[in-house]
Amino acid sequence: PFPLMIFAAGFGTRMGALTKDRPKPLIPVAGRALIDHALDVGHRAGVTRTVVNTHYRAEQMEAHLAGRGIAISHEAGPILETGGGLKAALPLLGTGPVAILNSDGIWTGANPLQELAAAWDGSRMEALLLLLPLRETLAHGPKGDFRLAPDGRISRGAGGEDHVYIGAQILNPARIAATLDEVFSLNKPWNEMIAAGTAYGIIHRGGWCDVGHPEGIAAAEALLHSAGL
Repeated sequence: PFPLMIFAAGFGTRMGALTKDRPKPLIPVAGRALIDHALDVGHRAGVTRTVVNTHYRAEQMEAHLAGRGIAISHEAGPILETGGGLKAALPLLGTGPVAILNSDGIWTGANPLQELAAAWDGSRMEALLLLLPLRETLAHGPKGDFRLAPDGRISRGAGGEDHVYIGAQILNPARIAATLDEVFSLNKPWNEMIAAGTAYGIIHRGGWCDVGHPEGIAAAEALLHSAGL
């Protein structure tokens, strides 16, 4: 299995008062912290090396994860964003491609990491993103992220992006490791990979809910209930 990076360092400002005294990944959904739902995805996929990055109220996250064999990549200075956070965690992840999960989503159906691993082809891919058509997402905004071509490549641009990135991917981090930037979003290397024709996407066989704002909690719990989880 690929080593797994879980992003958990953000401030969670869209959650309002819910993140006043805790990091967003510790907000409960269906009685369990968001971070534990993400860890379950990794466990069911057979992941043996997991790294979680921390920043806002890091001591709470580290206490929650203590004794579970999870490596912590703590961002002690300014928050590094997704690209910078991954770059800082690479020494803990080892060499080669890594799997990545956001901690603010709930997935049902097929295991996201197993889907990605089965479709990964490192000879032609630098990134493989898990997607859903915008109309099939829950609690997400009105705009998509990418267009998906018949050959599986993703793109951006005029004409409307009708697919949403749902917080799971496999990524070759060589481009991230080589960048001189310390603080940057993964959108930067994604755009470079799109230009190089090495960014791909696949459609998730299941449901997904964005839990980035308070309204997403009830929607995620309803999704889990409908899936018998």
